[in-house]
Amino acid sequence: MSDQDSPVQALQRQKLLLKMEYFEEKEAFRKQTETMGLQRKIKRGDAWYPLTIGKSYYNSLNQRVLEVLRTVDKDIEHNFEFGKPVVLFSISRRNGKDNIRYFNFTATVSFVDKDRMTIVVPDSEVISIQSCEDSVGIQLFFDETSYRLMFDALDRVINAKNNRMAYLRDLFYSHRQAGRFSFAPTRFPWLNPTQEKAVNEVLWAKDVAVVHGPPGTGKTTTLVEAINATLMRENQVLVCAQSNMAVDWICEKLDDRGINVLRIGNPTRVTDRMLSSTYERRFEDDPDYPSLWAVRRNIRNLRQNRKKGEHQKLERLKSKAIELELRIRARLFSEARVIACTLTGSANHLLDGQKYTTLFIDEAAQALEAACWIPIRKCTRVIFAGDHCQLPPTVKSIAAVKAGLDKTLMERIVKNKPEVVTLLKVQYRMNDQIMRFSSDWFYGGQVISAPQVMHRGILDYDHPMMWIDTKDYTLNPDYRMEEENKGVQPFHEEYVGNSFGRINKAEAELTLDTLKKYFEKIGKQRILEEEIDTGIISPYRAQVQYLRKLIHKQAFFKPYRSLITVNTVDGFQGQERDIILISMVRSNENGQIGFLRDLRRMNVAITRARMKLIILGDASTLIKHPFYLKLWNYIQDINQNTDIPTERINADSILSDKNNPIKNETKSLNQ
Repeated sequence: MSDQDSPVQALQRQKLLLKMEYFEEKEAFRKQTETMGLQRKIKRGDAWYPLTIGKSYYNSLNQRVLEVLRTVDKDIEHNFEFGKPVVLFSISRRNGKDNIRYFNFTATVSFVDKDRMTIVVPDSEVISIQSCEDSVGIQLFFDETSYRLMFDALDRVINAKNNRMAYLRDLFYSHRQAGRFSFAPTRFPWLNPTQEKAVNEVLWAKDVAVVHGPPGTGKTTTLVEAINATLMRENQVLVCAQSNMAVDWICEKLDDRGINVLRIGNPTRVTDRMLSSTYERRFEDDPDYPSLWAVRRNIRNLRQNRKKGEHQKLERLKSKAIELELRIRARLFSEARVIACTLTGSANHLLDGQKYTTLFIDEAAQALEAACWIPIRKCTRVIFAGDHCQLPPTVKSIAAVKAGLDKTLMERIVKNKPEVVTLLKVQYRMNDQIMRFSSDWFYGGQVISAPQVMHRGILDYDHPMMWIDTKDYTLNPDYRMEEENKGVQPFHEEYVGNSFGRINKAEAELTLDTLKKYFEKIGKQRILEEEIDTGIISPYRAQVQYLRKLIHKQAFFKPYRSLITVNTVDGFQGQERDIILISMVRSNENGQIGFLRDLRRMNVAITRARMKLIILGDASTLIKHPFYLKLWNYIQDINQNTDIPTERINADSILSDKNNPIKNETKSLNQ
């Protein structure tokens, strides 16, 4: 948005960029569907094949659902979750070739638990699926619904006049001061001073407040406290987040406080506790539900065996069903103190006509602006919580990113209204040396470590951060000779296609070799008794899958598999582990590092470790970027009194290198 743009013009621009993203994603999906082989889709977690078809029944919302079960490739993490559209297909063998046929309808995921999924299907299609003689599979379909909801939300806010939505729109897009209440602050002695300030700022906000939570600073703790304090003044609040997982996490913490949460949509974290909060489970547990179920069964029987003169009876039964359903719904909503759902889930018909004074948006820095406007229309004031120095929203259109689609509403408010932002400044996760670099680079050195974690570590005289430069290592001489005979440098990256990106097999092996040696130093008994957990992170999905395969092949790691997680940076958002290893993958002569230049992702990666962080990567490739140069030198400085090889590199010599692809970029970086 330029200074000359009005709020409406800026939002019209947002809508245009969202259209670019929509068409880009739709076209990418079409190409993927037409050209990508089934095995690739399965490996990406976008398809299950073959399926076992289970039972079919009507759920509590009177939808026909079908149960499907994954039978193979169970170790692959899938991308199916509640609300996502899916298509079913069958594969037949004809003339020595596999022929794929898609069923002529779209289904919706209702529930997923590991390798079992229930999907909402049209009544008329159940028999055709169950009676299909060929092997049946399921794959994700393009999600038109989310885009439709975001476009609708943007239209509403663009056209808003003389109402609360118009007021908030004009406020968020200007430097005009937000309204505040002026009552005395409330004491929260169990919180630290910045957490206490954040909760009070939430209570004082008439229009908007932002809780900025760097890694490990207790953002969720603060947010739960703010929600609880708000409920002392209001009967009910709406709590949203971009992803189902983020909604589940805040719901669990609210449940721990004894707050009655009604979860709209099904959880990703499938536990009895989470399920008991869902609208569907509460609906089924209502005392009026057996009566409603009996009425619905009678309606279905009448429709199947329709006779003359029974039209009035059918209409009476329908009226009775609607009356019972509305009674149950009203009871559930009146009992709940928190209504929780995803941003797009706030458009669910169950929330039609509902109004709230306060909306809390967690992980707001990961949500597209258009998605945030979906629930805002139901509310008077908005509280954002998140960290715009961590993962941004996912945007696939490079042109849309360059034009600013990934700039979130929270970022806009942080820039326009710094007075409504409270930065949480005490972190409780990391050893101070791990935390310090992130604090200096991203948060102006304002984040400090709590005394109880400042010196935490696993081994005596161990340094909490290491960078293993892969150019100095090889796993065995035969491997190096074999690679060089092929004309390939060991530890050199390989390209494996648009959807997977890059892989570095030697670096993956070195990563596991490094972890093995570290485990041997700690000792098997201690690791298992103390449940010392480990995360292995790589920015590239191909590297993640290769690392997972290696771990399953190596007998050494068998006793520890439940304590080791391997995932992408995005997969580790919001998580932490005692030990973190990061396989950087990139290794080339040109200093090309691709999306490793998105430093927000690296901020997430390097702040997951509580006690030990090990980075593995080709320093000569990475340090052409000033961030990685500074990180390299920082790690060398804190390790300088050890026998680990250290080599501090002069910034001037790197940045003056004529082959450095980003030497002119440094001026634009905000350190």
